[in-house]
Amino acid sequence: MKMEIRKLFSGDDALVMRVAEDVFDEPVRLDRLAAYLREPGHFMIVALADGTVVGQCAAVIHRHPDKVSELYIDEVGVAPAFQRQAIATKMLDAMFELGREHGCEEAWVGTEPDNVAAQALYESRKEPHGPAEAFVMYVYRL
Repeated sequence: MKMEIRKLFSGDDALVMRVAEDVFDEPVRLDRLAAYLREPGHFMIVALADGTVVGQCAAVIHRHPDKVSELYIDEVGVAPAFQRQAIATKMLDAMFELGREHGCEEAWVGTEPDNVAAQALYESRKEPHGPAEAFVMYVYRL
């Protein structure tokens, strides 16, 4: 099986037509994917196994007037059959490199308190900037 980690670009919509189960939270809508990929500072890395998307990592650059630019890792997902094969690690490495190329000095990611697998992945990174921080999130319907 041929495995490839690659960045998606505007126009790469067709690559996401074949997606393994549980890579994304919901079915991918091509209009949303196209809009996402067109937006400057929005990045998506995918893992392809024989042409099927088996992993994805999405991130957005946050620029601030008073702080360094940071890369917010919004989503990381790998199909269950492909987990524990370092795919998420490779996608994060590629995403961190994109962040550095675009002037980001930090990256951050959050996960649910009961997501033990995600916490293990993030804590295994070789250069964490300290222990996990407490985090409270509020969601508003617009």
